[in-house]
Amino acid sequence: MLLKLAWRSLMFRKGSVLLAVLSVAVSLFVLLGVEQVRKQARDSFNRTVSGVDLIVGARTGELNLLLYSVFRIGTPSNNISWQAYRDIAQQPRVAWTIPISLGDSHRGYRVVGTTEDFFSRYKYGQGRALALASGRAFEETFDVVLGASVAKQLEYQVGDSLVLAHGLGSTSFSMHEGHPFRVSGILEPTGTPVDRALYVSLEGIEAVHRPDADAHSDLTPSSITAFMLGLDSRVASFQLQRQINQYRGEPLLAILPGITLSQLWQMLGVVENILLLISAMVVLASLLGLSIMLLASMRERQRELALLRVIGAGPLQLFFLIQAEALLVVLLGAAIAVGAIYLGQWIVEPILGAQFGIYLMDMPLAGQSLILLAGVVLATLVVALIPASGAYRQSLQRGLQS
Repeated sequence: MLLKLAWRSLMFRKGSVLLAVLSVAVSLFVLLGVEQVRKQARDSFNRTVSGVDLIVGARTGELNLLLYSVFRIGTPSNNISWQAYRDIAQQPRVAWTIPISLGDSHRGYRVVGTTEDFFSRYKYGQGRALALASGRAFEETFDVVLGASVAKQLEYQVGDSLVLAHGLGSTSFSMHEGHPFRVSGILEPTGTPVDRALYVSLEGIEAVHRPDADAHSDLTPSSITAFMLGLDSRVASFQLQRQINQYRGEPLLAILPGITLSQLWQMLGVVENILLLISAMVVLASLLGLSIMLLASMRERQRELALLRVIGAGPLQLFFLIQAEALLVVLLGAAIAVGAIYLGQWIVEPILGAQFGIYLMDMPLAGQSLILLAGVVLATLVVALIPASGAYRQSLQRGLQS
């Protein structure tokens, strides 16, 4: 009954109420949007690779090595020799390795040179293995396997031909037209940067950069960009990491993906907290504006409150009426904000995936977002105390005067 009365009261002031609802919706969109992007960006990064004990590349920053080898963000500072890769791969505790060679692209998508071990050893999420939606992994030198997003966006199917380009830009003037590749397989979607790359053999990468190569040429690469490795015992991770970092043949760097990701979140933690604080201040300003709107309307509503008092409404009921009106405005604003977040996620997700390798999953508001919403509702009741107390006092004074 009280909510119904509050709703009808708001409908008599549609103009000012609509502005208040939009103000609350915009502020909550900023607050919940920042929280959703923060959480889903972390989830996207954390589920990209699983089960890799060490990532090894040329001596560079730890974050840079992680970003270009796993997330395809940035560029490597240098390559590592094939001999160094073989020396480390043959260490007794190394169970498997996945070499990676970067540097080519196709219509804006990166090309990754690797071995068939990539399809059997690479894991994402909670240890999920890659799977082919159609076709097979590369067997011939000029076979290529496409990530799900590449196949979908470029409308490729198994058996189609394509040409790689030198460099990582979306536009390249150096095409490897003499060595076209044939699509041998298409991966199932993973929701990770794996979806937005093309995978060829290391021999294929070597062949396109050696125009004089023939069927009898040795296509063993002279260098690769980086490699991932798994150990038969994780206890040996730190020992092998130290050994690789002290490798005498050339300057190398070995990182533990989980620890490096933690360093990334520590660096971004201050920025995240600042963004949340700014968003919270925007919401508070919006709620104070709502309180001012309700307070300013009290003079205009003296007859309404007097009439409610005549038909039996007590001071406490009028107090809760104003609180209910404020709560309805915030709930309407929250509903609009949540709808806008899902719409914005649908629009922004392809851009984040293409530019930063961040994939936003369709998931309901939960966890921290619900806590923030509960905090906003509580703050609404607090800021509405001022106009609600005014209604209570006016009603009480009229009751004493009658």
